[in-house]
Amino acid sequence: MADAVTAADAGGGSGARGAALRVVIADDQALVRTGFRMILAADGIDVVAEAADGFEAVAAVRRTRPDVVLMDVRMPEMNGIEATREITAAGGGARVLILTTYDLDHYVYAALTAGASGFLLKDVTPERLTASVRLVRAGDALLAPAITRRLIERFAPREDDLRTRPAVHRDLSRLTPRELEVLGLLATGLSNAELADRLTLSAATVKTHVARILAKLDLRDRVQAVVLAYETGLVSAGRGPSASGPSGSGGSGASGSGPWGSGDSGR
Repeated sequence: MADAVTAADAGGGSGARGAALRVVIADDQALVRTGFRMILAADGIDVVAEAADGFEAVAAVRRTRPDVVLMDVRMPEMNGIEATREITAAGGGARVLILTTYDLDHYVYAALTAGASGFLLKDVTPERLTASVRLVRAGDALLAPAITRRLIERFAPREDDLRTRPAVHRDLSRLTPRELEVLGLLATGLSNAELADRLTLSAATVKTHVARILAKLDLRDRVQAVVLAYETGLVSAGRGPSASGPSGSGGSGASGSGPWGSGDSGR
């Protein structure tokens, strides 16, 4: 399978060197890789390498230093979750976007805790695929409100658990009450625009709050913030942001019209 790592390893392709968005595609099916490469190339996105398993994906990322990795979950030798964990742990700035046929909660949660910046199904439209790659490269994260709600229901601590452990982790004590409120709502899947509407703030102010939250908690992106919000009890199953948090916000979750629930581009 070594010859599956192909395409412009030297960084060639559309756009000037250093300006093009550079992507590695990791999938064990050659036909799938070819289809994704054609879609991305048609939108001016430079596919610098392909990989047929997780080991090849890790090696391709080390060699080509892409901006984004499109990663399948179920692959031979090393699966996409383990490959994602190795890629994100190594640093280098590559962001991983999981793209799979399996809409299973344990896959989604495992991918996010491994460091993935988002999760899409393979029936995604070409337009949404390219928009998602650009969104992730820009430093945003991709987590649909519907998936967020499901993950909260399955993995967030229940109310009974919160009685026996602090609802707010010590790291969260570094946040202001407003930042805690923003984090709690962000964890329900709201976009910046929806956060601005909910809190009656400008989009620029919300963006500043989110950036400060990530910096104070040493988080890479919104996905890591969502995971932290579950694991610390700031967001509890069935209730959205925990009432025991300083803000007392009762937000119960995003509506289905979030950035990826209604065909929006996510901007």
